[in-house]
Amino acid sequence: MIDVQRPEDLSAAFQTAVRSGAQAVMSIQDPFFWLNRFRMAELALKHRLPSLSCEVNSAEAGTLLFYGPSIREGCRRAATYVDKVLQGTKPADLPVELPTKFELVINLKTAKSLGLTIPPSLLQRADQVIE
Repeated sequence: MIDVQRPEDLSAAFQTAVRSGAQAVMSIQDPFFWLNRFRMAELALKHRLPSLSCEVNSAEAGTLLFYGPSIREGCRRAATYVDKVLQGTKPADLPVELPTKFELVINLKTAKSLGLTIPPSLLQRADQVIE
């Protein structure tokens, strides 16, 4: 794990990852990584590292793939909670729910740039394939 605090640290972090023998990079779901998703994708390609992100728009920005909870489904479930609260249910009485629907987005353009072949079985399981 490489700690990154500022956008200026990204380039050095990728260099450190490569020197350390990293074979891929993954970013967590965090506003910092969302704001810097284009730079992260650019650096991953520059250093020839496959990249995985928990930020839904990252694959559209150039990351190899996104895998995580469905934002759309999460918003839909949140709306049912809002409805229950507006009807008088105490928030403390509502159960905690874990995500049940996950999405996989694969960026084939990035895969080709990295010289990777994505297995057809994985492409069939993807919710979205960016070409």
